[in-house]
Amino acid sequence: MKWIPAILCALTLNTQAEKATDFIRVDEDEKAARLQTGITTYQKEDLSVSLIGAVHIADKAYFEKLTARFKKQDKLLFEMIGGENMAKIQNNAAKDGVVDISAMAKTYAMVARFLNLSEQKKEIDYTAKNFVHADFTLKEFEKLQEERGETILSFAMKAAEGAEEQAQLSPEKLLQTLISGNSNAVKLEVVHSLGKGDEQMGGLGGQSVIITDRNKKCFAVLDQEIEKGSKQIGIFYGAAHFPDIEKTLLSRGFKKKSHQWLTAWDIPKN
Repeated sequence: MKWIPAILCALTLNTQAEKATDFIRVDEDEKAARLQTGITTYQKEDLSVSLIGAVHIADKAYFEKLTARFKKQDKLLFEMIGGENMAKIQNNAAKDGVVDISAMAKTYAMVARFLNLSEQKKEIDYTAKNFVHADFTLKEFEKLQEERGETILSFAMKAAEGAEEQAQLSPEKLLQTLISGNSNAVKLEVVHSLGKGDEQMGGLGGQSVIITDRNKKCFAVLDQEIEKGSKQIGIFYGAAHFPDIEKTLLSRGFKKKSHQWLTAWDIPKN
């Protein structure tokens, strides 16, 4: 019967190896709740690919740590629909004081101010020489969505349907905290829903422009950079994309090497 513990151990190790990675989570104790994104590195021979989670509005310290990490990569592939000219936009903004006045930019700016957070587009230097756009142009994205009959609203509704019960927001509580004007209270109300983002998206079946098609575009750019000789490559995308990207990396023979957490929101419970 000595072989029983060995078999149980082997089964446990096999289960752990097959378990999908968490790319975003909420780390919480009695003092604070912390929204955290992962940096997960995969290795294949001399190639290293790191999946670096993105949160569009976060604590300034979070973006500072990301910037330090980006400098370690030969190439940093970043997501942003229509972001192929982001470096030029930032250069013009620095030179001429031009401000992005799009509806989306205004929304992010308003939410960031209310929650006392910083904006990704302002804190991340997209003019860095190792940055490579790895996403669709706006025309490409809109064309694919039209072909599939998909809209951002329809995709969001589908994702909401698959969300776990404990991750659902309470409209009443959210309204109360918004009225209170307490930014930390609002963050505490929404943080657990955000922390389930990769699980909700990972549970969606079938193809979608917003996740699977953009991931294919990312891999096309990744393959180009590998052919050019890059060995240390980072992929700076939202955590919702990573379950699918991880599956593709593993199917290509990559092995998970390391995983660490960065705190995007540090919310005191006072």
